Amino acid sequence: MSGRRLYPDKPMVGVGVLIQKDDRYLLIKRAAEPDAGLWSVPGGMVELGERAKEAAKREALEETGLEVEIVGVLGVVDKIVEGDGKRIKFHFVIVDYLANPVGGSLEASSDALDARWVKPADFHDYEMSPTLVVLLKRIGLYP
Repeated sequence: MSGRRLYPDKPMVGVGVLIQKDDRYLLIKRAAEPDAGLWSVPGGMVELGERAKEAAKREALEETGLEVEIVGVLGVVDKIVEGDGKRIKFHFVIVDYLANPVGGSLEASSDALDARWVKPADFHDYEMSPTLVVLLKRIGLYP
């Protein structure tokens, strides 16, 4: 595998982390493509030799400053974006986890421009990435 995110040779494996605190969920505003400027959940790529669950914990800490406990797998989402001439610009297979914060202090960093705790009733106020909308609908949280 080339390891390139942009116009890859093969799909890349990523993780997403839906962090729940009481009746709110943590959304981050993405700083980088794909979906720059849209709201999503913390996440990123699984590194070689890293277990997906550990990648989820690492990405949550890097992007939010929060240490999390993984509760379970919410599902798997495909993110396929066509680019020039119908070539595949991005292709991710994303394993999404549910997690609870267990330490740290919330601070948007790394790939996150902003981070906010949001109630599901207010999700419609945030322009979300299409893959997050798919996930939230699948688990019954999207209004």
